[in-house]
Amino acid sequence: MRKFALFAGAAAFVLAFVLVTVHAADQTMPAPGQVAPTFTLPSQDGSEIALNSFRGKWVVLYFYPKDMTQGCTIEAHNFQRDLTKFEADGAVIVGVSVDTPDSHKQFCTKEGLTFRLLADPEHKVVDQYGSLGHFGDMTIALRNTFLIDPQGKIVKVWTKVNPQNHSEEVLEAINEMKK
Repeated sequence: MRKFALFAGAAAFVLAFVLVTVHAADQTMPAPGQVAPTFTLPSQDGSEIALNSFRGKWVVLYFYPKDMTQGCTIEAHNFQRDLTKFEADGAVIVGVSVDTPDSHKQFCTKEGLTFRLLADPEHKVVDQYGSLGHFGDMTIALRNTFLIDPQGKIVKVWTKVNPQNHSEEVLEAINEMKK
């Protein structure tokens, strides 16, 4: 009976978590055809990373809510799993959340992530890309992805992505764009 009570309590917590509305602030999202807004943010190793430093490569700029949460871990693992395919296509993966560089470092260490995770605790870039959201009283990055071509233009935008299959969607889009 005790196990059932624990299970029921956990199920109620998960249901409450799912039912909380994640909403976006009033903001404008850059659209395909626009030059990607530039920025510089710290990565998990503390180094400053500028978007412009990736000119000549495809950039998968993905925003995600929180380090070490289930959906974010799945999404990161799938990008990591497919990293050699992205690299073969001349693409880099760059994740951004409102977490700190230390949080990113712990997340990368724990999950074996080798691509860049950038910290935006002041929400400047998350807001600039129309990806600032709220989950209850927490400010988060919404799960949006921007595919930026080697010339620095946004060519595709995904909003409210499904972390389970998103890596494959992005790879497919890069391959279509390269034809």
